[in-house]
Amino acid sequence: MRSQKRLLGSTRAIICNNSIILKSKFIKLINLSKEAKFKEIFQANSKKIYHLCYSYTGDDETANDLMQETFMKVWQNLDKFRNQALISTWIYRIAVNTCLSYLRMEKRQAKDKLTETIIETKEEEISDKNEQVAALYKCIARLEENERIIITMVLDELPYHEIAEISGISEGNLRVKIHRIKQKLTQLYNRNERF
Repeated sequence: MRSQKRLLGSTRAIICNNSIILKSKFIKLINLSKEAKFKEIFQANSKKIYHLCYSYTGDDETANDLMQETFMKVWQNLDKFRNQALISTWIYRIAVNTCLSYLRMEKRQAKDKLTETIIETKEEEISDKNEQVAALYKCIARLEENERIIITMVLDELPYHEIAEISGISEGNLRVKIHRIKQKLTQLYNRNERF
């Protein structure tokens, strides 16, 4: 019977031969069942994946649905993870693909996609305390698709090398792109504040 060690402050995990290596202050090798691995992976990544999904949809319920769908795919394919990247990178790629599939399906069914109407409806639900966050998400929603992906990962504090790997560009180009996205967001935000 294998002994299981407790997780201490885990943030990133890599699966390696039925074990998880957690990158934190202390690197631990943990032998866990698939269920326990999944639980740790979900706890470490669910908030970031929710934010990514929300940046695509602008809707809390849809973002939750897409997050759940992403983690269903993670569960179904956990045994197929090849350990060629961080598990968080792999999960982000699944989430991005899930969101893009959802948006394509929405377009095909001629339903509302992310529009000003949806954003305005969402803003009415948000309290005064969250007005700036709502304004930021409104500005993010107006960015191009790849810009939304990148800035969401930056806001989730992913390391640049991971963002570069997920987005498929070099780290140097990523830094330039992030700078330009921040400038664009600042302009959008300032224009939004005037109205």
